[in-house]
Amino acid sequence: MPSLKTALVTGAGARDGIGFAIARRLAQRGMSVAIAGASDRIHDRGEELRVEGFQITSHVADLTKAQQVARLRAEVGPVDVLVNNAGMGSIAAPAIQRSFMSLSEADWDVGIDVTLKTAFLVTKAFLEDMTQKGLGRIVNIASVTGPLVSNEGEAAYSAAKAGMVGMTHALALEVARYGVTVNAVAPGWVETGASTEEELIAARHTPPGRAGRPDEIAAAAAFLAAEEASYVNGSVLVVDGGNILQESKVQLG
Repeated sequence: MPSLKTALVTGAGARDGIGFAIARRLAQRGMSVAIAGASDRIHDRGEELRVEGFQITSHVADLTKAQQVARLRAEVGPVDVLVNNAGMGSIAAPAIQRSFMSLSEADWDVGIDVTLKTAFLVTKAFLEDMTQKGLGRIVNIASVTGPLVSNEGEAAYSAAKAGMVGMTHALALEVARYGVTVNAVAPGWVETGASTEEELIAARHTPPGRAGRPDEIAAAAAFLAAEEASYVNGSVLVVDGGNILQESKVQLG
């Protein structure tokens, strides 16, 4: 039976981000990993992982553009594991936070494109190889924001992340017969370089009293990407410290 040996992780350009943590975790499990990002800093991340002794290639691409995604597929070749992480807010390109009435059509398009369209285009580019091989893992990094909760001013972001979960469910039904599973991870508050002070304060009101770490999200993604997770399909794994269980987010006493 074929095994899982190669992976692509998108949105892995930030040293303290979720994508980079996932790439490292998969490499630690013996996979050859390709990482993709929107800027040249992705090459710095690739070099860091190669210094650690891992098999890594790094690629710059605007994943909202089908032509650049096709070029990425040509550079990387077929992969066994695809992690769609691109689209999370960053310091350079934070998620649009604006009231719905203030959103322009262009704002909406950007909010959908950077998260949902990227996942669609990249999955389309790499899925056929998995179905032909008869084995594959697709892990979409969604969020609790959108599918389960939301915040004022995050209509586009919430719609994109909810759409990612919907795509996960539908695609899981279509490709399971080919030995391919499709699942999602839904992080809550996670501390990265892009975290705002407001987000870090909110994280202190979770049951553990802290934000999550990128490596904790990476552990969940790596589980869903493992050969042993072959009967987990169409699932959404929430990693938020139990925050959505609380009716009151205010700690008393």
